[in-house]
Amino acid sequence: MNKRFEGTATYVAEDDLALAVNAAVTLQRPLLIKGEPGTGKTQLAQEIAEAMGMPLIEWHIKSTTKARQGLYEYDAVARLRDSQLGEERARDIGNYIVRGKLWEAFEAEARPVLLIDEIDKADIEFPNDLLQELDRMEFYVYETQQLVEARHRPVVVITSNNEKELPDAFLRRCFFHYIRFPDRETMAKIVDVHYPDLKKDLLREALEAFFAVRDVPGLKKKPSTSELLDWIKLLVAEDIPASALREKDPRKSIPLMHGALLKNEQDVHLFERLVFLDRRNAR
Repeated sequence: MNKRFEGTATYVAEDDLALAVNAAVTLQRPLLIKGEPGTGKTQLAQEIAEAMGMPLIEWHIKSTTKARQGLYEYDAVARLRDSQLGEERARDIGNYIVRGKLWEAFEAEARPVLLIDEIDKADIEFPNDLLQELDRMEFYVYETQQLVEARHRPVVVITSNNEKELPDAFLRRCFFHYIRFPDRETMAKIVDVHYPDLKKDLLREALEAFFAVRDVPGLKKKPSTSELLDWIKLLVAEDIPASALREKDPRKSIPLMHGALLKNEQDVHLFERLVFLDRRNAR
């Protein structure tokens, strides 16, 4: 594959992120992406697929997800039921093999991007249970005595929110990159991609207010890139002027439409206490 990832028209990729993507592709290693929630980890896989003209296969992990489900599942209950009903299809066990996302990626006509999203949500053994399949790009279906081999080695993107540590054996097989939270300049570029007609003074004041909120000590959940974009969308929809955001000290007021930025009652109460203390001290 000669194409190199440099971001897309809708995704601003800094140089170190683009370098990590291209290194993982060259090494044919899974790309393990960590970073704060809302920094575009999941979207990265979608943008790689678009930029490189590759199909995207997404496997979103839950706390109950087992590694075997990514390969296949055998529906023995359905086969037993059909057998009791005298169904002809019950004679062929292959009719009851449900293919998983890895199988789908291995049999794709063209080289795909395989997203394994939020791998840290699953059981701690989940990553280790995929080591051999991701290394060898093959697995065996015991029920049908079939070896499934990848036609093309997928570009594997794995995301993690650091909810739990991943096993060392798994980490050794990955190319790792941590998406740093964007600075003001990069964030301005990201906003411009989504809102190219946004007035410069509103952008400037919105970024000032946003980063002031993030800098408040004690926040349980700092607002992320996706929350900033939602907030700006509301500011534009409600025609909020830049002057309404010019209060530089977040301790003196709760941000307008703060529900887009503050996502739990503890952080809202923190801001309310700061405002109360500031007003009391000003007396």
